[in-house]
Amino acid sequence: MTGELLRVLDRFAGLRVGCVGDVMLDRYVHGAVERISPEAPVPVLRVARETAMPGGAGNVVRNLAALGVSVRFVAAVGDDAAGAELQALLAESRDVEDSELVVDAGRRTTVKTRFLADGQQLLRTDDESTAALSPPARDAIARQVEAWRGACPVVILSDYAKGVLAGDAAQALIAAVRAQGGRVVVDPKGPDFSRYRDADVVTPNRRELALAAGAAVAPGTEADCARSLRERFSLGAVLVTLGRDGMLLVDGAGEAHALPAQAREVFDVSGAGDTVAAVLAAALAAGASLLDAAALANVAGGIVVGKVGTAVVRRAELASALRQRDRARTEDKVFDVTGVCERVEVWRRQGLRIGFTNGCFDLIHPGHVSLLAQAAAACDRLIVGLNTDASVARLKGPDRPVQPETARAAVLASIAVVDAVVAFAEDTPRALIEALRPDVLVKGADYALEEVVGADLVRGWGGRVLLARLEPAFSTSKTIAAMTSPRP
Repeated sequence: MTGELLRVLDRFAGLRVGCVGDVMLDRYVHGAVERISPEAPVPVLRVARETAMPGGAGNVVRNLAALGVSVRFVAAVGDDAAGAELQALLAESRDVEDSELVVDAGRRTTVKTRFLADGQQLLRTDDESTAALSPPARDAIARQVEAWRGACPVVILSDYAKGVLAGDAAQALIAAVRAQGGRVVVDPKGPDFSRYRDADVVTPNRRELALAAGAAVAPGTEADCARSLRERFSLGAVLVTLGRDGMLLVDGAGEAHALPAQAREVFDVSGAGDTVAAVLAAALAAGASLLDAAALANVAGGIVVGKVGTAVVRRAELASALRQRDRARTEDKVFDVTGVCERVEVWRRQGLRIGFTNGCFDLIHPGHVSLLAQAAAACDRLIVGLNTDASVARLKGPDRPVQPETARAAVLASIAVVDAVVAFAEDTPRALIEALRPDVLVKGADYALEEVVGADLVRGWGGRVLLARLEPAFSTSKTIAAMTSPRP
């Protein structure tokens, strides 16, 4: 999967994604607290600096731009200094292809001001208007989306309940985008999901899911609740963000897909939903499947919660995280005997067939790859028994192995069809086979059936022995000989 997700990332450059929603100005006042006020028992913040950035739907735009995606953006602001500041901040972004902040006279631009001391938030103040837009402002936004004329294959509706998507505005925009052949991703707010009817994907968190359901959602029932919402409101899919529990995707067929949490440390969940919506939409626009897009958004969400404030995830960070995850999965495949027996027990409870093969695997060559592919095709989970260095030396001579067992195990574990690697110190894997009790035992066809170690055991408990066809031109000995022979 990692390779496919990296290819999706490569297609982000040159994509165009639309965004409509509630923009706000996120202001940060940084300083230090050194004393308590004599006027009241409150800390005195000595201000060192102030920063500001687009928030709400503006943070979705920032995330899209960080991914290298060109953005078309429309929202509403008041006729005030904060609105003008937002206009300037968005104009500075070279990746925002087109931004239209409709000025709604008499309305206040939403400003969220956070006061921080040494990175710790002391207070937040909200200066905002949550009323629905005036009819002229709403019409201006609708005209802007109509003018896109299908230029954006995916459009995000970022709802922060500040008025842009109030009433039937969201429904009108969903209809307009779908009429242009586009898809709609909604980051929702509030209990009324009827406003998002016919959206392609809705991305509530656990609290928003419960609000929409009108009741508490007990752990383990999220899928049923998401299915119910999908059916009631004709939603294409529901992607629920579950914090430390990862994500849950209920797709168009009603199938539930659990995506485990990716975060290692959580510092700040502010804006994580913006990141998820942005990456999901960009991946869908790049042609990814819904499940792959959700998986990529899940990785991005794990990155952003490890940052402070309404941060963004850049495309290079996402690619790096995918590669690191792949390396971690490789390490997770290497077991000792006790660990692999425990894993096999889990697989058996899931009704999976266990396959086993073994060898020195000193220098991986196409013959090894063919053997492993044939073995994996004969079972659901493939375990590879690996001779330890001492065992290889006894079998092959003092000059072997060429690579130590840790390196050989790492290479084997990096092969997609291999599910577990376990080293054994004996000359044969008989004791290991007896402990694992595989359903399928695989060796190369250069062995006769009666020569295969453990064949009698496996056949005795009802399993089968597979003699895999060989790639005769390849062997480790031939490879080593070719490397050490003088060139003509």
